[in-house]
Amino acid sequence: MRRGRPSERTVEDMRIVIAGGHGQIALRLERLLAARGDEVAGIIRKAEQADDLRAAGAEPVVLDLESASVDEVAERLRGADAAVFAAGAGPGSGAARKDTVDKAAAVLFADAAVRAGVRRFVVVSSMGADPSHQGDEIFDVYQRAKGEADAYVGSLDELDWTILRPGALTDEAGTGLVRLEAHTGRGPVPRDDVAAVLAELVDTPATNGLTLELISGSTPVSVAVKSVAGN
Repeated sequence: MRRGRPSERTVEDMRIVIAGGHGQIALRLERLLAARGDEVAGIIRKAEQADDLRAAGAEPVVLDLESASVDEVAERLRGADAAVFAAGAGPGSGAARKDTVDKAAAVLFADAAVRAGVRRFVVVSSMGADPSHQGDEIFDVYQRAKGEADAYVGSLDELDWTILRPGALTDEAGTGLVRLEAHTGRGPVPRDDVAAVLAELVDTPATNGLTLELISGSTPVSVAVKSVAGN
């Protein structure tokens, strides 16, 4: 049984599966979703990460997206109302893992969502992600990989997708005030606020087809999301 949400929420509780479930943004998102009554599962690569997910209110699912098949991932997604791709190779990884995680795992997760019949699909991308990004440094490879993944997700008519591109991530406490637009320009944003925006986006399918940039600003999160959704 899913727990009821607070009375001011009018939509039904959701089951949401998050790829990269042990990431810093993902753990924050899991806490927010679980606190409002959603059923949350986080896909993780290492079994020793499971207790952190349970503490956040999420069900840990051990599965390596670099080696899993589409069918294996689809089986974990079956019955979900939404999927969030928040996985990343991490700042210490080399060029090869930018391709296998930031690109290939995102493509795999999207294909699995299609196979499992999960329409709502939200991607945590990177500001400046571009499949045509030039350069040979690791960060250049990362920006191309994220851009290629975003382009692939955007090509799938079977998904109601939204791509979120945060600015420079910080660990400062969230303010709940953001700037969320197609183009914001560069700037910092606390991970807390990224997670808060993701929680709203998952619930807002009217943002389907939008690629959005996010930095700190002066607009409350819920208002910002309603605005880009046209409400």
